[in-house]
Amino acid sequence: MLRRIMLIALVLQLLCAAAFAADPAVRNLKAAGLVEPSSLDQSLVLDIRYATEDNFTGKRVYPSARCFLRSDVAKRLLTVQENLRGQGLGLKIYDCYRPFSVQEAFWAIMPDERYVGKPERENGVIVKSSRHNRGAAVDVTLVDAHGHELPMPTGYDDFSDKAHRNSLAASPEARRNSQALERAMQAQGFEPLPTEWWHFDGPGWQGFEPLDIPLPADR
Repeated sequence: MLRRIMLIALVLQLLCAAAFAADPAVRNLKAAGLVEPSSLDQSLVLDIRYATEDNFTGKRVYPSARCFLRSDVAKRLLTVQENLRGQGLGLKIYDCYRPFSVQEAFWAIMPDERYVGKPERENGVIVKSSRHNRGAAVDVTLVDAHGHELPMPTGYDDFSDKAHRNSLAASPEARRNSQALERAMQAQGFEPLPTEWWHFDGPGWQGFEPLDIPLPADR
């Protein structure tokens, strides 16, 4: 029986790998050095807001609720998740890699560099972008062992001073949770963005080129 279960598991893994390779969008992302962390640790909770209408644009701008990151950034995120698991906590992911064309659409709506990285092209070449466009930034929050979000200073994509890391407007509990998230991420080299408690840049993000590879459609 055990042998049969192992054989079934192996077949399922091969089928998943084949599906992964068959999707041109995923293949292109993989060729660019991006991986899907939730496929390596299914305890990660995904709440990719831009794949829904529950975001600051009020529209669905991603074709699927999937997270892709540079391999090194993903490995660090998985280590954060492993360490949090020992505390009865975990990560919920709001956003990861973002195509440059989406960044341009965001800038048209919110042209404020405190919250949206300004996208620039020169002669068709990307010269300035968000860390998200490089697959080197991730937006996250903390959840408990049951996947419920812990109180934080604001909701996601709250473009106000209340979302700043030095804000004292939130409750003591929310500030403690935000600080706990920040410590867990910094322990693995992530750099917190001062104006957004949820945003963290992977170390060495400057070494990754910005991309405009489309995200895959829903499976």
